Amino acid sequence: MKIFKMEVGQIGTNCYILCCEDTLEAAVIDPGGDAEEIIAVINREKLNVKYIINTHGHADHIAANSRIKSVTGAAVLIHADDADMLTSAQLNLSLYIGAGITCEPADKLLNDGDNIGIGHSKIKVIHTPGHTPGGICLLVEDTLFAGDTLFAESVGRTDFPGGSHSQLIQNIKNKLLTLPDEIKVLPGHGPATTIGRERKMNPFIQ
Repeated sequence: MKIFKMEVGQIGTNCYILCCEDTLEAAVIDPGGDAEEIIAVINREKLNVKYIINTHGHADHIAANSRIKSVTGAAVLIHADDADMLTSAQLNLSLYIGAGITCEPADKLLNDGDNIGIGHSKIKVIHTPGHTPGGICLLVEDTLFAGDTLFAESVGRTDFPGGSHSQLIQNIKNKLLTLPDEIKVLPGHGPATTIGRERKMNPFIQ
């Protein structure tokens, strides 16, 4: 698998394009803005975008869904518990910054343990509520796309509606820190890290 990373939107969301180098099938993870920049990479690499996957429903992770879907025909995937956030500016919090961002409903709702096929690889869905009720991480080969669940030496905010700090920490400890140390963590904001580094260095999960 090949991974392209872009920092998009007003608050620097990490958008990732994951593709199979043999088939050129791809998934766009968290297109939180700057749709034309994302589309430029898709066109340059001649990718067949099969899915748009949102790790959760906040506006900074979904803002470019509609534009990318209209260009690529990709299906939008999100966990069932965050599905309503796609169509509600109040629930996805964009209403409170004067943006009013909404997009079409999801084409498929995800649940814990689902597998998403991209070329020769499978993306495993890990439900990690706490930042939002439907927050997910995505595990493919030796890489974890962590959304806003786990960051380098930090964790996701839990002071938004539907957030739960205790639930977030429990899910990080029980579902993420049980992964091998060498798993690379690509978060929704900020630099990459590893499971091993976070197990040792993250002050929120000691």
